[in-house]
Amino acid sequence: MMDNIPLIAAVTGLIGLAIAFGLYRKVNSVEIDNEVVADITQEIQDGAMAFLYAEYRVLSIFVAVVGALLLALNGFETSIAFFAGAFASVVAGFSGMRAATSANGRTAMAAKNGGQAGALSVSYNGGAVMGLSVGGLGLLGISLIAFWLGADDASSNLSAAAGFGMGASSIALFARVGGGIYTKAADVGADLVGKVEAGIPEDDPRNPGVIADNVGDNVGDVAGMGADIFESFVGSIIAAMIIASNSDEMTVD
Repeated sequence: MMDNIPLIAAVTGLIGLAIAFGLYRKVNSVEIDNEVVADITQEIQDGAMAFLYAEYRVLSIFVAVVGALLLALNGFETSIAFFAGAFASVVAGFSGMRAATSANGRTAMAAKNGGQAGALSVSYNGGAVMGLSVGGLGLLGISLIAFWLGADDASSNLSAAAGFGMGASSIALFARVGGGIYTKAADVGADLVGKVEAGIPEDDPRNPGVIADNVGDNVGDVAGMGADIFESFVGSIIAAMIIASNSDEMTVD
């Protein structure tokens, strides 16, 4: 039974990713028949994705340098696990961001056409994509690392698998902080220009800075927080595995 745990975890992760993809398709099936809402939705999505591409381009340099150092100091297995963890975190961030920015305008249209129930359904499904992507990619990634490393030298292999958690943590560190800085900068900038200089209410559509503010809400509260949760999820599992493998009281015969 113990030998089947990685397989069960991998299958569970794949099921979670399949459900996330299905929910994403369901969210995108909601038609935006209002031209203004469609334009605003597209502008927010373009801005959010542009931020992610710019952020991850810079992070790729950091990941490459750290991965090379791990290769030289800790070996091939730890380095590959580190790259895998970073890649999984990036994929989770992109999938969650794409779903969230697609759900924004569609939630408004669902509220108009279907009331509170329709809006809740679209927004809930859009948010579930990020959560299921985090859980699915985390389980799948750790399971694949376990299959790859095997169980011949559990202590050494788990130390190498910790590289997966380190990769996830590296992306989360910058995504969370970078997204938060952008969020607050856009928020304060839009408020200063709108309320102080132009004398118009907060989040007024006449203020172009509101688009940047909404982009910031997505990159900070979706991509940044999603990477943070992914890091916590993966790190807690790997930490528990390492503690259990080094505990005489938890040895399974």
